[in-house]
Amino acid sequence: MLCYALTCFGQEADYKTETDLTYYPENLINGQAYIKERCVLDLYYPAEEKGFATIVWFHGGGLTGGQKEIPEALKQQGVAIIGVNYRLYPKVKAPGYIEDAAAAVAWAFKNIEAYGGEADKIFISGHSAGGYLASMIGLDKKWLAKHGVDANKIAGLIPFSGHTITHFTVREERGIAGTQPIVDDLAPLYHVRPDAPPLLLITGDRELELLGRYEENAYMMRMMKVVGHKDTRIMELDGYDHGMTAPAFPLLLKEVKRISSEK
Repeated sequence: MLCYALTCFGQEADYKTETDLTYYPENLINGQAYIKERCVLDLYYPAEEKGFATIVWFHGGGLTGGQKEIPEALKQQGVAIIGVNYRLYPKVKAPGYIEDAAAAVAWAFKNIEAYGGEADKIFISGHSAGGYLASMIGLDKKWLAKHGVDANKIAGLIPFSGHTITHFTVREERGIAGTQPIVDDLAPLYHVRPDAPPLLLITGDRELELLGRYEENAYMMRMMKVVGHKDTRIMELDGYDHGMTAPAFPLLLKEVKRISSEK
């Protein structure tokens, strides 16, 4: 399915959208109905451009709900957007949704050049649970390595209000209260490393966010700096609660432009 839009930075341009592209190889789907239903993505891209950057966007919803989306604020900005669906709890448990996120990003690396994009300009972002998934696959290299992709090839990680401790749904699966913080191998914080891609953490106001979402992101920022990472920053959006995507989208685009201009 294709649709078209116009205008890119004041210039006329065609954008195309391809929907419900399967990101797992057919032999891995192997007749599994839930994978076939959920493990799909939408691709929005400037059809007449070459060498553009791509943002892989993971929706929020606590790993229990939500649908893939191409955020309106990211359209007609000269970049491609990949909106990803992934399997949800309780139909799957950890690490099923993390595996799906990695498979979708691997699809981008292996296919975006066929649409005109550059594989060295792939950025990973998402809100809430989507931010958690972005951080997990960007920091724990094993998930993308299963697909032959080096996580260090990611151009930048820009999670919005994502857990950096173990996600509360993962804790719920284990019978642990959401107010009991855990940091284990399913926490982005567990995988701090100096050679990770550039990391921009964006959260809402610390007084309005969920639980300690700002503080855990601030701790992630500090520990990344302690281990020697050279490009970790945090931005707190004063006055905005957990639903802080509107003011964060321009910051995401600015970060994509900053890093892309250095390549």
